[in-house]
Amino acid sequence: MAQRWRLAPGQTLLHRGWAEEYVVYNSLSGDTHLLTAVAMQLLLALRDAEADAAALAQRLSLPEAEDAADLLADLQELDLVEPC
Repeated sequence: MAQRWRLAPGQTLLHRGWAEEYVVYNSLSGDTHLLTAVAMQLLLALRDAEADAAALAQRLSLPEAEDAADLLADLQELDLVEPC
């Protein structure tokens, strides 16, 4: 079974966007991050429901599930998402 992901519990996902970039405030750590539009779409998708990398890649029209998996790993390092 594929690993499922979710937003870090308690994450409010405060964000602002300009063109293809977004600033996201991590309400749990107090850090602010600059993300791509695809990364922001992924976070918003996880706000709606837990999902695995393949489902996220399909939903966001990414060419490969590995692209979503790499992005999830990056977002996990920022403490924005976690496996569930």
